[in-house]
Amino acid sequence: MRNFFIFFIIIPFLSFSQNTYEIAVLKYNGGGDWYANPTALPNLIEYTNKNLGTTIKTQPATVEAGNKEIFNYPFIHMTGHGNVVFNINEIENLRAYLLSGGFLHIDDNYGMDPFIRIEIKKLFPDVELKQLANNHPIFSTKYNFTNGLPKIHEHDGKPAQAFGIVFNGRLVCLYTYETDLGDGWEDPEIHNNTEETRERALKMGANIIKYAFTN
Repeated sequence: MRNFFIFFIIIPFLSFSQNTYEIAVLKYNGGGDWYANPTALPNLIEYTNKNLGTTIKTQPATVEAGNKEIFNYPFIHMTGHGNVVFNINEIENLRAYLLSGGFLHIDDNYGMDPFIRIEIKKLFPDVELKQLANNHPIFSTKYNFTNGLPKIHEHDGKPAQAFGIVFNGRLVCLYTYETDLGDGWEDPEIHNNTEETRERALKMGANIIKYAFTN
């Protein structure tokens, strides 16, 4: 399974137009609402298909952290407001997925931060979760964000920050904090964001998708 995934991620994803891909939402334990922002990923998929030429299936799959099916998806999105707990099997599975070429985007929907940092440390105990510099390629793969991660939804007056786990020179896990990109991806009437705000969120999301597919 793992060798197949490595071939699948490296060869087809170099060209967006040749195949139809599927991405997934990560289902996790601990009580946090992994299912938050249900319209976010479908809207982002629609945006990237239109503006990047991707051919991603319009409805994302749902995959559990410990399920081997995770290797079928080049991009996994994780969000929520509360507690997150990975057991040993889930840690091993997620780590194998990321080291085999997968990409995990974690978007704190407010309240997830103190819990997810513990679990990220379990995933990579010897790798520091570091803030990404504003000139990191993920901020310019398609659209330029010269000031780094955009601020989409206000909570505590803190700046938006992007953190990452880099392993062997590759960003394998992106953690977006105090931005709520997913809120900006949702249907406009849900959070009443302006079109300008939604466009910023979708452009940043498109950057993340493109980076995950090509790195």
